[in-house]
Amino acid sequence: MGRGRVADILIAGAGIGGLTAASCLLLKGHDVSVFEQAPVLSEVGAGIQMSANAMHVLIHLGLGEAIAKTGVKPNEYVFRLHDTGEVIQRFALSGEQERLHGAPYYQIHRADLHDLLAAKARALKSDVVKLNHRVVDFREDTNGVEIKFDNGASARGDLLIGADGLKSIVRQQIAGTVPATYTGDAAWRIIVPVERLPANIMEPVMSVWMGPGGHCVSYYIRGGALLNFVGLLETGEVSDESWTAKLPWTLLRDELAGWHKDVQTIINAADRNECYRWSLFSRPPIANWSTRRVTLLGDSAHPTLPYLAQGAAMAIEDGAVLARALDQAGNITDALQLYQRNRIERTSRIVRQSTANRALFHLHSEEEIRASFAERDEGADRNTWLYSYNPLTIPLV
Repeated sequence: MGRGRVADILIAGAGIGGLTAASCLLLKGHDVSVFEQAPVLSEVGAGIQMSANAMHVLIHLGLGEAIAKTGVKPNEYVFRLHDTGEVIQRFALSGEQERLHGAPYYQIHRADLHDLLAAKARALKSDVVKLNHRVVDFREDTNGVEIKFDNGASARGDLLIGADGLKSIVRQQIAGTVPATYTGDAAWRIIVPVERLPANIMEPVMSVWMGPGGHCVSYYIRGGALLNFVGLLETGEVSDESWTAKLPWTLLRDELAGWHKDVQTIINAADRNECYRWSLFSRPPIANWSTRRVTLLGDSAHPTLPYLAQGAAMAIEDGAVLARALDQAGNITDALQLYQRNRIERTSRIVRQSTANRALFHLHSEEEIRASFAERDEGADRNTWLYSYNPLTIPLV
């Protein structure tokens, strides 16, 4: 592409990754249209974590102040035993990331972040998002790419970005069927207003409760008004891979019987009709994301299990790096190769590490847990390679 060359860019999917990419590209002067299959632009009610590597991009987009108002800065990352609550290891989080990497760590409601990203993209181009447009096919030639939608419409541009999630139609056409293997885990999620909980039930930290057959994660969001709780538990009962599937509260209660009293208190304070559980499937990294005029981004390219809290962060990084690659390369095909060449190794490592963390968090005895954490400094390791990455400045080679 090179500097000054404006491209007409099509994005399939208006999730966190698609909207981030849209704003990064609009800021560089490209024309962008985002096609979203849903009739309404919305996100699920769940917490999300934005570490320094992703916050660099969000601050660049002018969202830092808004995130500071609605998010929470966790002081530490704390690993605990599931039943006694004994702290096995802890490391400094938000303040330390700001000191080391120049950006803080925030925990935020996923819908709040999505709303901010949508507002930013629409401020840059009022009609950037087209709803009720599900991509079903694309065709490319030497002059551009055409996408077709399930409503019979079509659109043509210079470049297509598939940001259409776990079950990406664009990925299917580029890479074929990627096998999905059940991990043995299902993830519960609930959000509890803090007024239902005892005062100061938990410090403003990221808590991971580790136990046999599962682990639980809890942290504050929405300025501390809500507590986000996720329980990732081993089960032979395979259900939908859907964030909106509800199961009975009594099942959640029974599956976490015997866990720490604070975990029980959180569960007891949950809305009985708002308990969600989805089965977790792993997918191997793919070796190629791109054709001449089409590429992938976020979960479409590298679906990531939630054991490292980096899935959305990787999508945000992708958007920033892709915008830079289009600025740096001489043409679209070279830009897409530059982009994936600089993203595949990192995102594949994230996928592998996320999968490995399942075993770390699900050790079956206190002795195993103590021995494992005695051998590792989780904070130093992550600050060395994970949180230190700045997608706005890292050289693209």
